[in-house]
Amino acid sequence: MLNRYLDTPVRKVIALVAFLNLAYFGVEFAVALKIGSVSLFADSVDFLEDASVNLLILLALAWSARGRARVGMALALILLAPGVATLWTAFQHFMTMVPPEPLALGLTGAGALVVNLSCAFMLSAYRYHSGSLTRAAFLSARNDALANIAIIAAGLVTAFLWRSAWPDLIVGLAIAAINLDAAKEVWEAAREEHHAAA
Repeated sequence: MLNRYLDTPVRKVIALVAFLNLAYFGVEFAVALKIGSVSLFADSVDFLEDASVNLLILLALAWSARGRARVGMALALILLAPGVATLWTAFQHFMTMVPPEPLALGLTGAGALVVNLSCAFMLSAYRYHSGSLTRAAFLSARNDALANIAIIAAGLVTAFLWRSAWPDLIVGLAIAAINLDAAKEVWEAAREEHHAAA
């Protein structure tokens, strides 16, 4: 029975989402380091976090409702990690205020948007499956797509309107705020699931 469950469509989707997140983490992290972008750094850390979250979800899908709820609470805490990393990186770049290369910023953000929209679309059918776990995966992909649109906008603003580090810094801090809100939603869903299981 467990083998049949592990071969379900939701498991395959989550495995694919985890792979896509891990692959684009490498791309975005390399570009972020090369051009000194706070928003791309924050988003790359978020890709790594999403890959980890989806791998954990993959392992926990066959657990009991109470076990899934506990993992959901842990995932809510994991969602805070990119926000903390972003704040530290933003502080470091605030000292230098060197703007990132806008074309690389915008194009990398556009690539991230394609990946996240694809993941959000695949996960949308399962966002209420297994309670807080698949909801965490869907919210991460959805929120990351919104962040990618902001990264593209920061690239355009830096290129054509305001040659400054501020657009990149502002978007990086906004990504941190989005992750905090997602963590809150996942925590509340996991807590409700835990109460229901108890």
